[in-house]
Amino acid sequence: MTTVLAVTAGMLAIAGLLTVVRLLRGPTVDDRLVALDTLVVVAVSGIAVVAALRQEGASVFLLVVVALVGFLSTVAVVRLVEDRS
Repeated sequence: MTTVLAVTAGMLAIAGLLTVVRLLRGPTVDDRLVALDTLVVVAVSGIAVVAALRQEGASVFLLVVVALVGFLSTVAVVRLVEDRS
């Protein structure tokens, strides 16, 4: 089980690095917005992997809060970009 979690954590780290590269290099605001949303999803997935590794259920609250904040921030930025257009 720990091997699977280690491989998953490694893949999430690679995904996070690639997402940060897209966030920094994105030629448009839309690219950066999608990269930021993807980074939130990778962070939530990382928290879930750590919670599974430690076998604790207390991180579920943190998962829900981070996912909701990520969703609300994405909606707010999309509305801001839409108003500018």
